Amino acid sequence: MASEPKTRPTDVPVADFIAAVENPKRRADAEVVQALLTEITGEQPVMWGPSIVGYGSYRTPTGDWPRMGFSPRKAQMVLYFMTGFEGEKELLARLGKHKTSVACLYINKLADVDMDVLRELAVRSLAWMNERYPPS
Repeated sequence: MASEPKTRPTDVPVADFIAAVENPKRRADAEVVQALLTEITGEQPVMWGPSIVGYGSYRTPTGDWPRMGFSPRKAQMVLYFMTGFEGEKELLARLGKHKTSVACLYINKLADVDMDVLRELAVRSLAWMNERYPPS
């Protein structure tokens, strides 16, 4: 029997989590990302585990996961987007300074990226997610 994932929705208020981010620039970036993803998803953010702000959910064989999310970590802002959609590589090439791995987009600070391109990445990622895992 598979164990339950540790990353599950919690009752911790997202505003409290973001207010506790120590670095004021990272905190400000988190507020911008929160507003952006709330607008794009039409969902209210929920804490998933101790450090991921997630939007919506979908079921996988390993459990439920947020459809999209972010985490203002000490070293970088991490955005959790669905990858593999058409035009993704071209958008990433225009984004600005970032790194990627699997479904993670790492950004040092929002000032390093083109916010219009980040918005388009989020919109297309969510559309791809909804196509592959239709909302229930």
